[in-house]
Amino acid sequence: MAIKLIVGLGNPGSEYAKTRHNAGFWFLDALADKTAARMLSDAKLHSEVGNVDLGAERIILAKPKTFMNKSGQACAALLHYFKLQPAEMLIAHDELDLNAGTARLKFDGGHGGQNGLRDISAQLGHGQFHRLRIGISHPGHKDQVLSWVLGRPSSEHELAIRHAITSAIDVLPLLIAGDSNAAMKQLHTPTA
Repeated sequence: MAIKLIVGLGNPGSEYAKTRHNAGFWFLDALADKTAARMLSDAKLHSEVGNVDLGAERIILAKPKTFMNKSGQACAALLHYFKLQPAEMLIAHDELDLNAGTARLKFDGGHGGQNGLRDISAQLGHGQFHRLRIGISHPGHKDQVLSWVLGRPSSEHELAIRHAITSAIDVLPLLIAGDSNAAMKQLHTPTA
């Protein structure tokens, strides 16, 4: 199924804007800026919502206004309102298990401890949706994870994360056209 909805995960509020956990918001903001999409708050969808033309397709963009651990509330409302299947949705989120500067596409699977994915999967009853995993690196010990994800990355890590976001935006036309294998190959192949 082709992608029709792209959701970036994060926490609302200026105190969270520059944290690693908001990498999904960073992605959506970068995509909205690149395409001049206008994002408007929609209370019934618990999100900021906009539209953009990517290739020949009109794509819905959304940034949930719920906190990360309630992301499923917004995603379920968006899917219901726009009459979409979960397989037509791409979730952009931070990923501890990937180094900063790495982005990977995936379809289906577990939540891997990511609270936004955990809530979306719980609301939908499965994990059968596309994910854009944006690496933020791991702090090294599980006791440090909360302060790590809610902390700001170093300038070097932030630059790497933003570079990965740009690379992910570049492969979106392939993904939206239904060629997920080509999109994955291009995104997952390191450049020299």
